[in-house]
Amino acid sequence: MPPGSRTRRAGAARPPGAGRLRRPASVCAALAAVVGTSSFAGPVHDPFAPPPCALERTDAHHSLGLDTWNDAYVRPERTVDAVMVFLSFPDARPLTHPAQLVADHFPGTADFFTRASYGRLDLRLHTRPRWTAMPQPSRAYGIARDWDAEHRAAFVRDALAATDPEVDFADYDVVYFVADPDAPGVDSDATKVVNFAEPVAVDGTELRRIVTVFERFPADRNVLAHETGHVFDLPDLYHRPRDGKGDWDTHVGDWDLMGSQFGLAPDPFGWHKWKLGWLGDRHVDCVGGPGTTLHALQPLGRAPAERGPGAGKRLAVVRTGPSEAVAVEVREPVGNDAGLCRGGVLVYRVRSDTASAAGPVEVLDGHPGTAACHGRSVHPPLADAPLRVGESLSVPVDGGSVHITALDRAESGEWTVRITRRA
Repeated sequence: MPPGSRTRRAGAARPPGAGRLRRPASVCAALAAVVGTSSFAGPVHDPFAPPPCALERTDAHHSLGLDTWNDAYVRPERTVDAVMVFLSFPDARPLTHPAQLVADHFPGTADFFTRASYGRLDLRLHTRPRWTAMPQPSRAYGIARDWDAEHRAAFVRDALAATDPEVDFADYDVVYFVADPDAPGVDSDATKVVNFAEPVAVDGTELRRIVTVFERFPADRNVLAHETGHVFDLPDLYHRPRDGKGDWDTHVGDWDLMGSQFGLAPDPFGWHKWKLGWLGDRHVDCVGGPGTTLHALQPLGRAPAERGPGAGKRLAVVRTGPSEAVAVEVREPVGNDAGLCRGGVLVYRVRSDTASAAGPVEVLDGHPGTAACHGRSVHPPLADAPLRVGESLSVPVDGGSVHITALDRAESGEWTVRITRRA
């Protein structure tokens, strides 16, 4: 986050004069024209030089460049405090108790991130399991997937005004507004993160985004983990057809929940884990110029150890341009990927200059002529994308190609991968 956006952690002593610096009326006025769909924070440069295969962050929304961190977003490390509040409407009587809605998302969401981060992130939920009344009927807010700015602003403005007397937003890094799932105007396709074009000051802290939850009960699997990923500056990886109809999962299929929360292998890509700090530079092999290199890769879902056999690499990267790279990792039925369809060596292309939902990641199919797990996979043609032992994949790049071969899998689970860069 930018300087001054947060001055204390939950539970820390509040400095004199801090507290509710903006009353609801002021917040309402501030929100009238600032609710948007993206953030505009500038780059913050890290004093330490990144590895040569780390793409630079660009102005693309949720850029996958990782040479610097965008401080407009919550950094997912150590303890991150989230608050969940529940909104009812005058045109409906809630049929579901807030405690049921909490259990629908937690501890499942927190457990997902604990596994994905190898224990480096502790997402802690705080909540008061009771309904807070909104002033307008649910239909008055025009809730929809493609929500117009006026109705979206009205909803957030009213929700903040209704909940501010009960919630000290200065205590929290993440805010979830959960609407009554049975209210007639609630559209279950509208769950998303609402970003503010300019931060809004509430209770001495600057709010930059709020997760608005309109899920039916029970909710879609991993939906809140997906939306929380946006709070951590991860992009949508799905492909949205022009008319909204057709296959949304052609870019990455089951791989990574930012593509689909229903995926069989929802663990974040190794590139995402590197960006978020869950993998360090020591866990990444950078491939340089033309030639052949061998790489010993551990399964991505296995937590790296400080030393010993489990302390090895999790990702190999070939930088193929100023804003493009080919990434190689091992996916097996470990951790969040326990239900994957086919494991092996997964290859994908990363573009740091491509915005969220425009294809910043593309899984490269190691078996383009086949598909797998029909009836379970969100996109069967990519369910068997990983290479098995003895298989290869050639990736054309500007000025040459990158050739990846899965040579061997040891009993320990470590894979040996050969990468040949041809000019």
